[in-house]
Amino acid sequence: MMVAPPSLLVFDWDGTLMDSTAHITRSIQRACADLGLPVPERERASHVIGLGLRDAMRVACPGLAESDYGGMVEAYKRNYLAGEETVELFPGVREALQAYRQAGYFLAVATGKGRPGLDRALEASGLAGLFDATRTVNECASKPDPEMLDQLTDYFGVERGASLMVGDTTHDLLMAKNARVPGCGLAQGAHPRQQLEAVAPLAVFDDFAGFDTWLTSLPR
Repeated sequence: MMVAPPSLLVFDWDGTLMDSTAHITRSIQRACADLGLPVPERERASHVIGLGLRDAMRVACPGLAESDYGGMVEAYKRNYLAGEETVELFPGVREALQAYRQAGYFLAVATGKGRPGLDRALEASGLAGLFDATRTVNECASKPDPEMLDQLTDYFGVERGASLMVGDTTHDLLMAKNARVPGCGLAQGAHPRQQLEAVAPLAVFDDFAGFDTWLTSLPR
């Protein structure tokens, strides 16, 4: 465990700050049904959360022809947008981020969402003004490629060991490993604790509240 707090906190979005895992999973399943494709089980559909959308569809729908990915992506977007307004932040996220900001942390987002989706979510949640920088799959390679974290640590001029990636999937934690950045897992979203622990992150917490309790206990 860290004995001193990091300078830069990088958060995944879906399943980490936003309680959207179930809605994303259902949207993938419904998109497959709309196109007459085999509907993936919940575990397969949720496992791809955190990847870029096309990469996610390749895993969720392994029999889909490359030429049909565009149609699958559009079907997913239709289903996701139809219920997007029902998705909310996890309890305590807003207040914690505000406290981190006041405490002097740099705050960033690294997400498998596209830029339009993240911008909508930031605006709807009222969190846009709290983050100093954000990276999506429109600007960087999909997780677990380290490019998002490479860009963010360079942008802030922060040592990798003084940065922390927080996410709910092995994609997040593997990206952190590839970028040589410490990572913390939250077992509240797409991937279960056992899978997160198998990546050997710095720590795994049951939920965002557990992470917040740990972070705020570090001496500054």
